[in-house]
Amino acid sequence: MDDAALILANTPDLAAFWMPFTANRQFKAAPRLLASASGMFYRTDDGREVLDGTSGLWCVNAGHGRIDIADAVHKQLMTLDYAPTFQMGHPIVFDFATALAKIAPAGLDRIFFTNSGSESVDTALKMAMAYHRARGQGQRTRMIGREKGYHGVGFGGISVGGLVNNRRTFVTLPADHIRHTHDMARNAFSHGQPTHGADRADDLEQIIALHGAETIAAMIVEPVAGSAGVLPPPVGYLERLRAICDAHGILLIFDEVITGFGRLGSNFATHYFGVTPDLMTTAKAITNGVLPMGAVFASRAVHDAIVQAGPDGAIEFFHGYTYSGHPVACAAGLATLEIYRREGLLSRVGDLATDWETAVHGLADAPHVTDIRNIGLMAGIDLAPRPGAPGARGYEVLLGMLEMGVLVRATGDTIALSPPLIVSVDEIGRIVETLRKVISNLT
Repeated sequence: MDDAALILANTPDLAAFWMPFTANRQFKAAPRLLASASGMFYRTDDGREVLDGTSGLWCVNAGHGRIDIADAVHKQLMTLDYAPTFQMGHPIVFDFATALAKIAPAGLDRIFFTNSGSESVDTALKMAMAYHRARGQGQRTRMIGREKGYHGVGFGGISVGGLVNNRRTFVTLPADHIRHTHDMARNAFSHGQPTHGADRADDLEQIIALHGAETIAAMIVEPVAGSAGVLPPPVGYLERLRAICDAHGILLIFDEVITGFGRLGSNFATHYFGVTPDLMTTAKAITNGVLPMGAVFASRAVHDAIVQAGPDGAIEFFHGYTYSGHPVACAAGLATLEIYRREGLLSRVGDLATDWETAVHGLADAPHVTDIRNIGLMAGIDLAPRPGAPGARGYEVLLGMLEMGVLVRATGDTIALSPPLIVSVDEIGRIVETLRKVISNLT
């Protein structure tokens, strides 16, 4: 049997799985299957090694195949595979919450477990409404998001999100949006935080003037917009949002599903930027992507207002999931935190940031490149759209990079990079040089 026939024979039946965020017909006509992974590398179903330039999907921060996590999961499965957290508890969920509270931004040490970033966002939005209601301001129900924001795919998340294709098919909840901060005219090829754009935070004042602060529950923002193509906040922007929210009694929510757990070289973006929200959503790297899990970090003010509002014996917050604080996910999370601690991964990006910045901005003279943005161990590279075929160049880069043994993420004509935190300087060089070759071959 020749190689082509062997690959065909080993390809699973693709019909039954309805793939998320995928052009299903296109994919199934020419499938791309990852069969195994270890360290910095995937291996395809035909045996080729592929360097992971995206941490899976922004989540495998400690690299693939970590035996400590696998052992912890196996041990927990054989000890307590499942237990409810509705009116019951189990020891490891309290242990994991305590461990997360120890690395949390000051004051954000009340942890509510979910199963994904989408669930974390919808949970935080509910918490914001419940907080105001508990304080006698139940009319505060309006949420404010941003253009180009991505906050998952729950109805709450798509309502405050600002990516058009995620919203246009579905009915959304009442929400307003301020402008995004991506300013090509003044900030193209910025290194780290761009200089211009902090004034765009003042859009929030206009929304407040339109609806009245007394109707607004919360403002949600990604400290660094990830899915929109890695958009770092302008200098002073997050500080200004915090000040406006404080002035009007509006809660500030940071969506750290992507930026949490070392992506910027600190525990959370909250530490990196020195701006503390009232609620912080997380997921992805919380278990190194091994098992689905998320968590909302709430301030004591929000937590205490809700939990102390009702009579003794009454449920204070009518919300939760069957798998909130699943014991096996908690075991994976604790093992992940120990790897982060032992290997210094939450701060390692500080040692890599200069090499990373220099490497990615070295693509500025490559054909078709119109902008490059970087912060921490993240980068977005914009390509000029091919006339009449937006997104075609980005997709061709995705395929070309995979063919040359590197996995990247393409969103339209933007290439996003976010390798695991264990990446070496040589591997950074390989990612960028391969990208240069592939871009140079585009028409």
